[in-house]
Amino acid sequence: MNPSKHSARLLSAGTLGIALALGCLSAPASAVERSPKPGAPGVQLDHLDRGLVAAKTLEGVFLSWRLLGPEATGSSATGLTGTDFNVYRDGQKLATVTDSTNYQDTAGTAASEYQVRAVVGGVELDRSASATSWGGNFKDIPLKKPADGVTPTGQAYTYAANDASIGDVDGDGQYEFIVKWDPNNSKDVSQVGYTGNTYVDTYKADGTLLHRIDLGVNIRSGAHYTQLLVNDFDGDGRAEMMMKTAPGTKSTNFNADGSVASEGFISLLPSDIQAGYSNSDDYRMSAADYYQHMVKTFQRWTEHPEVKAGNWPATLEEAFGIAPKYQYPLSQTDAEAMTDYFMDVYAPSRSARNMLRAFEGFIVSGPEYLTVFEGASGKELKTVAYEPGRHDDGLMWGDYAMARIEPGNRVDRFLAGVAYLDGKKPAAVFARGYYTRSTLAAYTWDGSNLSPVWNVDSGWTPMTNPFNDGPHGRNGTDPEFGTLTTQGFHSLSASDVDGDGKQEVVYGSATIDDDGSLLYSSFDTMPAGSATPGEEARLGHGDAMHVTDIDPARPGKEIFSVHEGGAYAPYGYAMRDAGTGESLFGAYSGKDTGRGMIGDVDPAVPGIENWAIGMQSANGEKLSPSKAPGTNMSIRWAADMTTQLVNGSADQTPTIDDWKRGRLLTATDTRTNNGTKGNPSLVADVVGDWREELLVRTADSSALRMFLSTEVTNHKLYTLMHDPQYRAEVARQNTAYNQPAYTDFYLASDMDFANVPLRAAWLPGSVKALQHVLEDLAESGDVAGPVGSQLTASIQQAAKAVEDGDAAKAGQALQRFVTFLGQQKGPDKVSDTARVALTYNAENILRSFEG
Repeated sequence: MNPSKHSARLLSAGTLGIALALGCLSAPASAVERSPKPGAPGVQLDHLDRGLVAAKTLEGVFLSWRLLGPEATGSSATGLTGTDFNVYRDGQKLATVTDSTNYQDTAGTAASEYQVRAVVGGVELDRSASATSWGGNFKDIPLKKPADGVTPTGQAYTYAANDASIGDVDGDGQYEFIVKWDPNNSKDVSQVGYTGNTYVDTYKADGTLLHRIDLGVNIRSGAHYTQLLVNDFDGDGRAEMMMKTAPGTKSTNFNADGSVASEGFISLLPSDIQAGYSNSDDYRMSAADYYQHMVKTFQRWTEHPEVKAGNWPATLEEAFGIAPKYQYPLSQTDAEAMTDYFMDVYAPSRSARNMLRAFEGFIVSGPEYLTVFEGASGKELKTVAYEPGRHDDGLMWGDYAMARIEPGNRVDRFLAGVAYLDGKKPAAVFARGYYTRSTLAAYTWDGSNLSPVWNVDSGWTPMTNPFNDGPHGRNGTDPEFGTLTTQGFHSLSASDVDGDGKQEVVYGSATIDDDGSLLYSSFDTMPAGSATPGEEARLGHGDAMHVTDIDPARPGKEIFSVHEGGAYAPYGYAMRDAGTGESLFGAYSGKDTGRGMIGDVDPAVPGIENWAIGMQSANGEKLSPSKAPGTNMSIRWAADMTTQLVNGSADQTPTIDDWKRGRLLTATDTRTNNGTKGNPSLVADVVGDWREELLVRTADSSALRMFLSTEVTNHKLYTLMHDPQYRAEVARQNTAYNQPAYTDFYLASDMDFANVPLRAAWLPGSVKALQHVLEDLAESGDVAGPVGSQLTASIQQAAKAVEDGDAAKAGQALQRFVTFLGQQKGPDKVSDTARVALTYNAENILRSFEG
């Protein structure tokens, strides 16, 4: 987080502290002795620097830094073992830290400058960038608020910072901050009205605005419309962004002084250009537009495939339950009369909330795209059609079938996530619909091509009458995926639930296997007192879902979820086996159970507690019939590895509260997002040790404020961002109803650190960092003679192979690098410290190619 200089070029010449790039992999000394064969690299994770931060406290200065995933080599009773660290203040060594990655300097001042240096076998192998103290326990990332606007109906609106994500967009080992701006007239997908445009900004930690993406008038603003994914999808060490776009989406890149460097609209598909679409189009519907839309829909009634197939009523009179009156196809006059009846009589008779004369602001026509943007510049890299398309305004999706008629609702329910479907590289998953037709599409990005991996589609939910039916809980037409309907939630998760090393997509009450097949769709028996006792029914849709190892006493992972099916769902909340979907315990509620959360809030209770209706232990033992912590968002904030809760919504001040100890933080002058659910912009392990940071907007949205836990811990764990499930879940945290990110392993106060996975991970950028180190050693004279040229050539070949995506070739070049290091001929010079440091780190990179 220190923006002053990149640590990859720091040199500690003349000492054992050879300056190695902090992004280089580190591993046990035994790894140096191994000669792994080049092959497919291990799971791809972010190339990160040490992430050293310093915060002024009442006790002095608190320091916190990262243990990188591949640096962990074993475990102890209190944490992981492996690399240790020497702590320096103003160039003087203060301490050697072995049991954690934090340190309290009681004599530190605001002017003190700190470094940490990695130590293995008593030898310092790298040093971090320097860090000076934050003024307190938070840091502000300055933001640039978009200009206010006015809707087509004359209503003024302004902007507030909303959800955020992180990614290393420039490959320097430090995270940048991606911030979504929502207008104050943003809407739930079921709400009528115009919205302002959605903007997505990318900032450096010092507030430098790199670029802004204006999604344009043809993307509605609200929690369900823009799910932005930030990740290094192509493995070049720099993050890309993917999101749904439309004609009119524009990207603006800025110079360092804030002036515009370049700007441009995304590319329209050739077929759309040929059809007459342009980036100046505005597809937002006015009330008058919607009226004419329904007139045309009714005029074409007899041409609809479902009507022609005999699945829907042959006439609109039959659909509305009135006497026959018109000849078909309807004339303009008759279609208008039928539209008047539909809007003024039929719809209000179904629900007093149906005010279709006021329907406006929705986008139910025009092209829909999926665009990949370069993370550093915002440059459009690729645009394809969004799959599946909307098809219609929601008629086939059931938006007119329920008592509440809501055009543009079920059709525009979007989800997105990242998943390591092959166990190696991140793929992007985009979904549409979850109440009726339910679809998911997975893609990989290789730097040039956005390639489909698989496509899942439940098929349409059959309806006997699109204007009066109950399509929820009814199978779609697809023979394999038909039971997906009504199983999706307002988010999704990526987790290896079956233990095959590849992540599945947990789609609410169902799970899609890594190969795109249906792993399971969860049903259970309806209890006595429900609407249909004894019948088998879907667990169904819900608002909150949590996937991880919740109960360490049983094998595998669990899913805790809440459900809103009321009297038509077997559970209000349920705990399931994540691998099979089998219900382990739960409770019928008979109502919409809207909130639920998990967390180790009571260290005296084994496992991770869960709550929705009261609170239970991990194995279902009732701990409290009614009293429970909050459900907005959890955070790992405490030194003892328990879970805390983030509370506060709307104009309330956010707080972090501990179930046993009370309030730990009051985030003064900040706000959460998204109404009553009160989500922070982001909760993630952004800097420092394994604890999560709280990122919330300031009350005036002038900054994104990042709070750091300054409680000293004696637990040592690698950065959570080097756990594949956690990294994927941080990427999807902003999706619709924001959910916490969970690790692939059991993480709680009673955890056994021997069960934490020690992975060989591929961190793109580490080869380039090693190249910088070699250059520094050559400059200091620690490497000289012909061998220096041979080493340089091998590293350059490896770097080129990485850039080309050729893992085998990169591994072969690195193996040659190690072989050259072992040779000492004539005028060659490789000092002992240089040989140890270079061999050590090169072998660690090679280890990632073992898979």
